[in-house]
Amino acid sequence: MGFDFFAGKELEEDQENFRDSINSIKDDGKRNWVFAKKPKGRFTDRRSLVAFILLLIFFAGPFISINGQPILMLNVLERKFIIFGMAFWPTDFHLLALGALTLVIFIVLFTAVYGRVFCGWACPQTIFMEHVFRRIEYWIEGDRGAQLRLNKQDWNREKILKKGFKQVIFFSVSFLIANLFLSYIIGYKELFNIITDPPAEHLVGLTAITIFSFVFYLVFSRFREQVCHFACPYGRLQSVMIDEDSLNCSYDFIRGEDRANSKTRIKAAKKNNYDIDIKELAKGARFDSYGDCIDCEECVRVCPMGIDIRNGIQMECTQCTACIDACDNVMDKIDKPRGLIRYESLNGIEGGKKFGFTPRVAGYSTILVLLLGIFGTLLFTRPDTETIILRTPGVLQTQLDDGRFSNFYDYKLLNKTFETLPFQIKALYPEGAEVRLVGEKSSVNPQDIVEGRLIVFLPADVMTGNSTQVTFGIFSNGEQLETLESNFIGPDNVKK
Repeated sequence: MGFDFFAGKELEEDQENFRDSINSIKDDGKRNWVFAKKPKGRFTDRRSLVAFILLLIFFAGPFISINGQPILMLNVLERKFIIFGMAFWPTDFHLLALGALTLVIFIVLFTAVYGRVFCGWACPQTIFMEHVFRRIEYWIEGDRGAQLRLNKQDWNREKILKKGFKQVIFFSVSFLIANLFLSYIIGYKELFNIITDPPAEHLVGLTAITIFSFVFYLVFSRFREQVCHFACPYGRLQSVMIDEDSLNCSYDFIRGEDRANSKTRIKAAKKNNYDIDIKELAKGARFDSYGDCIDCEECVRVCPMGIDIRNGIQMECTQCTACIDACDNVMDKIDKPRGLIRYESLNGIEGGKKFGFTPRVAGYSTILVLLLGIFGTLLFTRPDTETIILRTPGVLQTQLDDGRFSNFYDYKLLNKTFETLPFQIKALYPEGAEVRLVGEKSSVNPQDIVEGRLIVFLPADVMTGNSTQVTFGIFSNGEQLETLESNFIGPDNVKK
């Protein structure tokens, strides 16, 4: 006997064999193709609405701008990133890393509370598979039964046309999506130029986008649910994120077991001479050890991962709620209350415990709030410029006729804004220090870097030995943007 933590009751070891294999792979190692029945119900309608909104955002994203800049552009080639209209450079890597860490903690917290609901409602793999490609498949080949018949029949005119037309549509959609992804990297204007220019002028880009389109096409035409099984680590990580209080798409085994179909119930009733109405038995009437589950397997047929949720929560489950809708529809037909499969925690099923603010959730929430506070502070206090000032190597100090000393410095100033910035570099400390730029550079273009040289003059009486700390201020339109420090080298015999 072994105790199944997720199923919440003692089961024979041979009943746990389902965890030793994946439903989409046969015993001989061949692919067991999943033909999911089209789900219908309240959760499916809500999930379709969420998918529609997310797809709308994805397709409209490249054309949405904030202050004249794209809402999202991740130009890896030029190491330029724009998020919500704000530009991030490699020097802002700490912000991107902190933002990524905050997102990870949010996902951990969300999973600890709601389980793997992100996979079923917002994951791009699920959105494209279930709400784009699967719907195309339903439109061309029909529902589960029609697909099974088409798959088993010989290759005739109907099968060739339907299968061929589906693959053409699949690749066309994949090519469109691949181009949209590219627009998030280079911008829609540059993408439009590539599309309208002769192909010979962009052979490298055209080759890359074609390869990406084929990869995308193969993912949704062949790999499909295997992405969640083998490629995505989140399913494996969820087992350490959830506990008995986490909400999951769960089967109420207390109410449902022992499961039996109407024939089995009628046969058992007749054998034991139970005085129970046959019509009630056909509807799944409970007697002896039989529960509300009539073993219709509708929850299995609609599952896009090909699993049986009645075995307990499994790594492959994406919390898509298709099984909830399928079971609720069956319960309605046999006059049973809905909720045999529902969003519920293990403690909720076993003891009726409602979700509460557990110490684990409180800990994750505290860390998340702290990270959000730090990230927000760093983000909104980030200066518009980033400047480096270093002494020119190999150039010694010079003493002038008026007794002052001079040092040469190299400076590099990055403009992170989308406007031309006039700039000034001044010496804030020590008193009497003077800065003079070499050349006539006084502004830096948007998203550009300006480099140059400057000279610092110091009176001998403010120098503190052969090394004096100098504080620089970077100004633009009278506003101080940055403060930097560097060392001023003087002669060994200078007055201290």
